[in-house]
Amino acid sequence: MSTLDFNKMLVNNAEFLKPFAVTLTRDNEAAKDLYQETLFRALANKDKYNVGTNIKAWLYTIMRNIFINNYRRKAKQATILDNSENEFLINLNQGAVHNEAIAKINLKELKEAIYNLPEIFKTPFLLYFDGYKYHEIAEMLDEPLGTIKSRIHFARKLLKSYVQRF
Repeated sequence: MSTLDFNKMLVNNAEFLKPFAVTLTRDNEAAKDLYQETLFRALANKDKYNVGTNIKAWLYTIMRNIFINNYRRKAKQATILDNSENEFLINLNQGAVHNEAIAKINLKELKEAIYNLPEIFKTPFLLYFDGYKYHEIAEMLDEPLGTIKSRIHFARKLLKSYVQRF
């Protein structure tokens, strides 16, 4: 597809994006920015457009992805680092909530429950708890991804049943 054909198709279908941008942002100025960024990205990535693909769906996907990435970026910016001795992460949008259910759980007993899990569940669960992604755990343990997800799920289930006894 030539650049001229792509540009014509883009112009003919771009107006449908404006209401979607307003729906996502709920702010006219932010919607204009999102609309402009979407068209810019569409032009910059025109080589990734496959002829015959629904152009509206392609543009909606670009806009939705930009919106989600911007939302996540703003959420990260709302978290600040406290330079106190313990260096706690503080999220400005959350307040402290007293939760007696969590307070009643004896941490020592919970750790004991984790280490009493069958080895087949404990290893993937501890790796997941340490921050590894499912696919990374699957590669480390040389197991299929579905198996790892299943084992972590069952480990959570066992721990949940143990915690509910209190």
